[in-house]
Amino acid sequence: MLDANLKKQLDTYLQNIVKPIEISVSVDDSPKGKELYELAAEIAEMSGKISLTDAADKRTPSMGVAAAGEVPRVRFAGIPLGHEFTSLVLALLQAGGHPSKADPALLEQIRNLQGEFHFETYISLSCQNCPDVVQALNLMSTLNPNITHVMIDGALFKDEVESRQIMAVPTVFLNGEHFGQGRMTLAEIVNKIDSGAAERKAAELNEKAPYEVLIVGGGPAGASAAIYAARKGIRTGLVAERFGGQVMDTVGIENFISVPYTEGPKLVASLEQHVKEYDIDVITEQSAAKLTSNGLIEIELASGATLRSKSVILATGARWREMNVPGEQEYRGKGVAYCPHCDGPLFKGKRVAVIGGGNSGIEAAIDLAGIVEHVTVLEFSDTLRADEVLQRKARSLPNVNIIMNAATTEVRGDGSKVVGLTYTDRKTGESHQVDVAGIFVQIGLIPNTDWLKDSEVKLTRFGEIEIDARGATSVPGVFAAGDVTTVPFKQITISMGAGATASLAAFDHLIRTSAGAEEKATA
Repeated sequence: MLDANLKKQLDTYLQNIVKPIEISVSVDDSPKGKELYELAAEIAEMSGKISLTDAADKRTPSMGVAAAGEVPRVRFAGIPLGHEFTSLVLALLQAGGHPSKADPALLEQIRNLQGEFHFETYISLSCQNCPDVVQALNLMSTLNPNITHVMIDGALFKDEVESRQIMAVPTVFLNGEHFGQGRMTLAEIVNKIDSGAAERKAAELNEKAPYEVLIVGGGPAGASAAIYAARKGIRTGLVAERFGGQVMDTVGIENFISVPYTEGPKLVASLEQHVKEYDIDVITEQSAAKLTSNGLIEIELASGATLRSKSVILATGARWREMNVPGEQEYRGKGVAYCPHCDGPLFKGKRVAVIGGGNSGIEAAIDLAGIVEHVTVLEFSDTLRADEVLQRKARSLPNVNIIMNAATTEVRGDGSKVVGLTYTDRKTGESHQVDVAGIFVQIGLIPNTDWLKDSEVKLTRFGEIEIDARGATSVPGVFAAGDVTTVPFKQITISMGAGATASLAAFDHLIRTSAGAEEKATA
């Protein structure tokens, strides 16, 4: 079942198992049941420390992973291949005693959690964000006997998906109640169930000494800026909600120079590893709320903590632009989606709409056409902005319909899920309705600068931070880089270069202000 190359890689990983583990399978005679049993048997044959047993479970097919003699606290309901194969490998290693590389303090926090926590995560095998959540909850279940987790492939357990009205992945339930949706880090999950964690963290951050350079944002621009600053030997900090930013939602990357093809999560992992090789104080799960400049530059965080620095580089990136029409927020995650790769499989055999005719919109339509019954693309303008090769491909597909001059005016729902949308023909003024189960919004990005609107940092009417050629903003000592700025092209490679530029400019600023202070002292 596993190809030779994958089997060779797996064999290398399994050498790290230090204590016996057991794979327990609950299967039937269905094709998927046989496929899961074949996968489990093949893995068990690869190591003398792995045994295979049968075990009844309420979900079939499913498999449990645990140390030998223990009841499995980690289960996979479905066949953990695709993006989830790594989740399976890590579960095997962790059950076999191989230590996690996560922050030791966070691991200890997990071990000390009190209470019963039974997690269920609904995923799709094409979702690039799902493995992070699955792996985090699997690790927690391995470390703490009061925690269990089951990954559930929504494509195999459609009745559950329908009954729980799951229309976006990953969707997590805790003790039977909705817990969260979308990408979540290990620290985010732990802090959400650990009361008092936020207060403890805020108090800890308030005690930090001022930085020489503080980067706000953890995407390509922020990572590049942090590395360039740290290489200068100055005290460097990086604060972000999560590492990676918008790149984590990017599937295929084919224009990153010297790398013919990579994927967003893989690139982010490399960036994070590179940053960790330097003496950089990385602070995640924190969002900036306010910037003030009074001698030192202060960044007030949403948690109530305040970080101080002699210079700051703003690299907060951008987020998906919303339609801002009635029903969009009400049905977000209930049919309104922003990631076709993640949520597309949940709409298999159904009719969907894609809003936007740029590259991302037409690429989404092409991808979805292979899964859903029909795709309707709505473009506001009278021309598509996507590359000609993408337009030709989309128009060649029999189940893709493209409507121009269409202004979406409403998302329609039945109270629990999307049932359609309303749009106005901009030429005739006529209103039309399209019945769809899902709406994928692909209309570009909006800069993450809401928190700066009351600051002295000058923004354009589009909310972008105005910068000069060196990345300097209107506030001395404050620089900016990446998609959050007025840089004309929003590309990963451009953001990295901009981050380096802003970092070098910040270092130059520190040198000049330090020299000026010394001259005044000796005058």
